[in-house]
Amino acid sequence: MAQINRLLFATDFSNGSARACELAHALVDAFQASLTVLHVIHALSDHQVRMLSAEAYESLAGELERQAIADMDAFCSRYFQDLTVQKEIAIGDPHEEILREADKCGADLVVMGTHGRAGIHKMLMGSTAEKVVRSSSVPVLTVRE
Repeated sequence: MAQINRLLFATDFSNGSARACELAHALVDAFQASLTVLHVIHALSDHQVRMLSAEAYESLAGELERQAIADMDAFCSRYFQDLTVQKEIAIGDPHEEILREADKCGADLVVMGTHGRAGIHKMLMGSTAEKVVRSSSVPVLTVRE
């Protein structure tokens, strides 16, 4: 049986993430694995950045980071209160940051929720989970919302 020593749980704090965290928690317990929880703040496009003054951009970036930290603390307190958690917040393209963190923390498994988008929504927005599954060097477990 494969051993899981470090699990990376990627969250957007949605209902899908809440369901996936139950499974992540069970896996951490079963394997006595360490847990890293990652939230990615989607980076603004170059066009969006150009529309903001430097002061407005700094203010917005600071507020987004403060909110992400508060959301991360609340999420981990609610779902992982009995575990020691390494909390990480990144800014960038979600699938790229998830892959980067998986490499950085030495994850043996990535667990994440998926929204189950289809059709035009998937075509326009893409699927973060699908991109992670296709590009990850470690197994990825997705849990549908």
